[in-house]
Amino acid sequence: MSHRRDQLAGRQRRWLSLASQCLTVLLCAVMARAADTVPRIEVIEGDGAVNNIRLHHAKEPMVRVVDQNGRPIPNVAVTFVLPTKGPGGSFEDGHNSLTVMSDANGQAVGRGLRPNAAPGQFTIRVTTSLQGQAATANITQTNAEPAKGGSSKTLLILALVGGAAAAGAAAALGKGKGSSSSSSTTTTSSSGVVITPGTPGFGPPR
Repeated sequence: MSHRRDQLAGRQRRWLSLASQCLTVLLCAVMARAADTVPRIEVIEGDGAVNNIRLHHAKEPMVRVVDQNGRPIPNVAVTFVLPTKGPGGSFEDGHNSLTVMSDANGQAVGRGLRPNAAPGQFTIRVTTSLQGQAATANITQTNAEPAKGGSSKTLLILALVGGAAAAGAAAALGKGKGSSSSSSTTTTSSSGVVITPGTPGFGPPR
C-alpha cells in the first residue's frame, strides 16, 4: 500500500515539474514578445484642421497606437500636449495636456479641445511609451477667426497669410477668373469678401 502511495506521489511531482516548466517557457515567450514590441503613433484625424476662434470650435485629434507590424496596442497611455504660449488651446479639463488610455483598437482621442484667442498655426505633440520604447507624433492645426460673412475658404486664407498678402492673393485669383482688379486700397474677391491691405488683424505664427 505504501509502495503505491509512493508511486502516485512520484507521478504528481513529475507532472508538477512539467507544468512548471511549461509555464516558465510560456512566460518567457510573452515577456520576450512584449520586450520586442516597438510602439508607433498613427494620426487618424485632426492634422491640418482649421479651428474657429469665434465659435470656440476645434477638431479633436485622434491617433492610433500600433506595433512594428501594424497591430493595434490597447491599454497604453497616450498624452496630447498643446503649446503653453501663442496659438493653441486647452482640453476639456482646462489644461494644455491630456493623458488617455488607448482603446481595444489602439485609438486615443484628445477630447474637449478648444482653441484659444491667438490666431495662427500650432503643433499638438502626441507621445506614448511601452516597455521603455517611446513614440511621438506631431499634429498641426491653425486657429483663425473668420471675417464677417466669410466662407471657410476665406477663413483658411486669413489664417495663413497677412492682410497685404491676402489682398495680393485675392487680386491674382480675380485676374485668373477674368475679372479686373482696381488700383485702390480695397480689393474685393470673387466670394464677395472685402480685404483691405494694411496692418493685418492676424497672420502666420511668429
